Amino acid sequence: MSVLAELVGGLASGSIEVVDLTAPLSEKTPILRLPEPFVNTIPFTLQEISRYDERGPAWYWNNIATGEHTGTHFDAPIHWTTGKDGDDVSQVPAARLVAPAVVLDFAEQAARDADFLLEVDYVMRWQAEHGPLPEGGWLLYRTGWDARSDDAAAFLNADDTGSHTPGISAQCATWLAERTPIIGLGVETVGTDAGAAHGFHPPFPCHSFLLGANKYGLTQLRNLSRLPSRGAVLIAGPLPIVGGSGSPTRVLALVER
Repeated sequence: MSVLAELVGGLASGSIEVVDLTAPLSEKTPILRLPEPFVNTIPFTLQEISRYDERGPAWYWNNIATGEHTGTHFDAPIHWTTGKDGDDVSQVPAARLVAPAVVLDFAEQAARDADFLLEVDYVMRWQAEHGPLPEGGWLLYRTGWDARSDDAAAFLNADDTGSHTPGISAQCATWLAERTPIIGLGVETVGTDAGAAHGFHPPFPCHSFLLGANKYGLTQLRNLSRLPSRGAVLIAGPLPIVGGSGSPTRVLALVER
């Protein structure tokens, strides 16, 4: 039996489960809020064109309006100044949109400290227990933050000092970009950087270093708790927007049960 036939058979029998890691996209989807004088993205909206009526008696369809970085979405290298000469989202090789994934689970730490940061030592200890980060694969960072995703205020978790969401230290972001074989970082929060990352040195290090190294980001993931520490295969499907810096994305994981 061919490899693809085995895959189809596994999907049919349920021995391979398809886990949806995507948050539903609607006008309630939390979006990043930048302080003045920076310009913000628009929320997602649907505008009805027709719905089985005089505007179109047999069909229903809508116009949509949204930003590229809304909901579960893909960050292409060109999204950041360090990757401005890199690929836009339409240029990302299709072969890189299907890749192995590992899950580093720090939900307990993030529950105790909303500003928890992943450090190099934590990743090294994880590798000592679970094996190396995957060549050409994704590091998925579980913090339990998806439990907040239906409540925009809790999800963004902002106060007078700014947003408080878990992330990755500047040193760890540099190390992941320059010293590991991963192709990208996936998180459950609104962006790949911590809420306080505007104050890091440099600011927003995940964006700066990973996108500058021609790696990718995935944000606002759900259901990482349903994935094993290693062994899942990730399928990311951004829209191939010519010149686009990113795209809302359906993200699926294949898990052998």
